[in-house]
Amino acid sequence: MRTLRFAVPALALCVALSACGGTGGPATPSPTGATPVPSQPSAGPTDPTTPPSTPPAGSSTPSAGASTSLTGTVTSGVEPNCLLLDGYLLLGGPRDVLRAGAKVTVTGRVEPGLMTTCQQGTPFQVETARPA
Repeated sequence: MRTLRFAVPALALCVALSACGGTGGPATPSPTGATPVPSQPSAGPTDPTTPPSTPPAGSSTPSAGASTSLTGTVTSGVEPNCLLLDGYLLLGGPRDVLRAGAKVTVTGRVEPGLMTTCQQGTPFQVETARPA
């Protein structure tokens, strides 16, 4: 009788936990968790045969790989040592010029496919930087 008192709740617990575990059918990969992302967001077209999209009035979108200049105020990113300028993640460049709050002009290339540890901004490889 004592064993039955412990066995029934244990069996009910096992049934409840197995019901939470899945659909009961064969295990198949989830399309949301197993499918790789086909492309990464980019700041501009990467295919030279694709015409560039029209940027909003008063702004311009640098093309990936093309040398471009950006001017503005550098801001800190959410991760340590990550610096942003107008939504672009600044990679490289002189850190005495590129610091949070500095008004700068940078020249470099947009690298939309580049992986970084900073979790924001489109990567921008800085070639030169100077105070604005």
